[in-house]
Amino acid sequence: MTHSFALHVPGVPDAELVPGPLAPEQIVSGTPEVTGKVVWESADGRQARGIWQITPGIVTDTEADELFVVLSGSATIEVEGGPTLRVGPGDMAVLREGDRTRWTVHETLRKVYAVNL
Repeated sequence: MTHSFALHVPGVPDAELVPGPLAPEQIVSGTPEVTGKVVWESADGRQARGIWQITPGIVTDTEADELFVVLSGSATIEVEGGPTLRVGPGDMAVLREGDRTRWTVHETLRKVYAVNL
């Protein structure tokens, strides 16, 4: 794989999530809040699968190697030196380890993910 990408995949399940951390220096605009739930983690902690949600706002991040599918909501993800991904329900996206991103969350976004740390 040479770059990040998005692909539409249908489906919208629901789940109970718990509050998670968002470092203040990541917040560019608004008052976004993060919740999530890890549903599987490898014994060595280097792989995780789960559900993650963020409320509207603008945040920055440095990504892990991740594949995710958006269940609900929408966002624009600007990858520094790469593409701008517009994602919504049913979209699958891949982010590379080290991608520096800026997330503009338009509607509360919920995703399922598989991440390699």
